[in-house]
Amino acid sequence: MSHTKLEPDIKVTDINDFSEEEGVTPGSSQSSNQGDKIEPLESGLLAWSQVLAGALGNCMAWGNPATFGVYQLYYQEALGLPSSQISWIGSIQTFLTFLLCAIAGRLADAGYARTAVCVGTVLSLLGIFMTSLATEYWQIFLAQGVCAGLGQGLLFMPCVSVISSYFFRKRPFALALAATGSGFGSVVFPAIVQYVTPKIGFAWAVRCHGFVALLVAGTECIILRPRLAGRKSGALFEWNAFKEPTYFLFSVGTFLFFWALYYGYFYINSYARNLIGFDTTSSVQLLLITNAVGIPARPIAGLISNKFVGPINTYIVSMLVLSGMIFAWIGVHDRLGMYVFSVFFGIAAAAAQCVFIGALASLTDDPTKMGARSGIVYLLSAFAVMAGPPTAGAIVDQTGGSHLWAQVWGGLVTLLGAVAVAGARLCKTGLVLKSRI
Repeated sequence: MSHTKLEPDIKVTDINDFSEEEGVTPGSSQSSNQGDKIEPLESGLLAWSQVLAGALGNCMAWGNPATFGVYQLYYQEALGLPSSQISWIGSIQTFLTFLLCAIAGRLADAGYARTAVCVGTVLSLLGIFMTSLATEYWQIFLAQGVCAGLGQGLLFMPCVSVISSYFFRKRPFALALAATGSGFGSVVFPAIVQYVTPKIGFAWAVRCHGFVALLVAGTECIILRPRLAGRKSGALFEWNAFKEPTYFLFSVGTFLFFWALYYGYFYINSYARNLIGFDTTSSVQLLLITNAVGIPARPIAGLISNKFVGPINTYIVSMLVLSGMIFAWIGVHDRLGMYVFSVFFGIAAAAAQCVFIGALASLTDDPTKMGARSGIVYLLSAFAVMAGPPTAGAIVDQTGGSHLWAQVWGGLVTLLGAVAVAGARLCKTGLVLKSRI
């Protein structure tokens, strides 16, 4: 394998058959103006194939956790356990996915992007297939909560680092386009389990879920092509990034955003069933609608951020809209209102999640530090997503099953997150309202 050495820790790897097409020949230098980065390709088959790999990684990493609402309904009926106990399986799975993103990002910086993705694929698939064999709570917790959660975290973050090395000017749009994969996964995987279970049983429905996941993750492993040989030295996390006011305030805002985000995803089903009168099947369909409308919302938000507004500006606006939707949830009291709310909540939440990745990437100029710097934010977000649903649940329990104060909490926390990110923008640009950032 030939490569060109640009700096002691940075190399351009051989890109095989794509080299001639992209105008990059093995052994040729593509240094940027700064001399410590390679020139982004911005277009071509190789570059856009990495966006596809990122979409598949998003499908696995975030589509699988979105399936848990369907699993929870089945576990409650089959195992007869309290919903709060079962929800810990989904919470731990999501927590570990975020937590491993932090570690996988540094592995990608060190040149082990494909290794991390392949190991993540094995762990994620092992977790899914072992879930199909599990019959007791502790078995499900270890398989679906721990094993799958660890694997999903390793699958996702390397793709962000790889895509960021291929794009700079188009990076927000490329990352947002890759994020559409989470929308497809959050529709396809729950639908498989929900509609196949009555026909062939739960165990085989889960295996069908696993076979589709095998196709998705296997394809990601095949087409992922890291461009940097890696930065072996350096800390796991770039803690010095917190000395930058912009990065610090962005991290605080993102923590608040993820703290409240999963309240809607976790409780839209129970709210519809317990307070509106939906049956179980209809409540699952409501969740599928929420996830489905996010599929077109992601690339549209990414295109707007890339062409017109900028990723951080779009992130702020999306959080403000999401905050407004959570507050608007207070006034929903009938079936039509729930359907309307699920659509607009799904659009706002999907837009905020997809541009968050581009906004975070825009804070790092050096692609060899993308994983380590982004890992800090994912580390904080891991604790936010683990604490969010239990916080909302505790508020609901303390108010006798009413969601009013939980909705107020969710809307207010999201609003404060938008204010913190707006402060980060102010630190970076000053009082320049029309700056595209």
